[in-house]
Amino acid sequence: MPELPEVETIRRDLSKKIIGKKITKVFVNRKNMIPGMTAKKFIGSLQGESIKKIDRVGKLLIFDLKTTDKFLLMHMKMTGQLIYCDNGSYTAGGHDFPKMGKLPNKYSHIIYEFEDKSKLFFNDLRTFGYARIENKKGLDKILREFGIEPLKDDFTVEKLTEIFKGRSTYIKSVLMNQKLIAGVGNIYADEILWDVKIKPTRKAKNISKSDIKNIYQAANKIIKKAIAWRGTTFSDYVDGNGKKGNFTKLLKVYRRDGKKCLRCKDVIIKKIKVGQRGTHYCSKCQK
Repeated sequence: MPELPEVETIRRDLSKKIIGKKITKVFVNRKNMIPGMTAKKFIGSLQGESIKKIDRVGKLLIFDLKTTDKFLLMHMKMTGQLIYCDNGSYTAGGHDFPKMGKLPNKYSHIIYEFEDKSKLFFNDLRTFGYARIENKKGLDKILREFGIEPLKDDFTVEKLTEIFKGRSTYIKSVLMNQKLIAGVGNIYADEILWDVKIKPTRKAKNISKSDIKNIYQAANKIIKKAIAWRGTTFSDYVDGNGKKGNFTKLLKVYRRDGKKCLRCKDVIIKKIKVGQRGTHYCSKCQK
């Protein structure tokens, strides 16, 4: 699943491409990806609109539209991709599933066409992603469902201490709970916990004050670095400038099961299930 650094990279890339562009056509090929609205109403709400700016909270992209009090929200969930195409040049980001060849294809469930004939494809293999139109009141209600986010002012040691207090849930599950901490998913939870030498199955309530401070520092450090390296991608897609997510090169534990730990160099990285998610850790370093 695309996480905070990947979605932030997409936000920045798309902001350079589509800010100010007018939407002239919208195609909806899977109605389940526009929950709570008919295709006719969704299309009618967007045609003629232009995009003023693109914001993000956690893994949710927020497109601020020309009309006051109207926002297009898009979430890629597990397998979504956003692919902008202009004269054969692609700016793409999201989940890595096989090369899709010529667009649109069977995975292109929502397509936005702009006045200059460029297009934004919302592709999704498993169709868990969604797009929806909200007013400011609806948007504010949705934003209240998100927890604190690394690199933002409300992400503090004190807030983390409050979140962990009394929770018998595994620490990794807490880090990935979007209602508590927004934007951190499977990749970065593994990387953060490896960095601070904490086993993913430790209960959150048992994390010491010093370790909470370490988690705070590691989360900010790793997320910041991942954004700088354009996120983690295992995809063949590159954007119009030929760039791709290069944080893959810096991963310390994620997807390294069967290989020796880069820190202790003695123990093979294990892969277990935590909250139904594949989890990577070093049984020697992480306690």
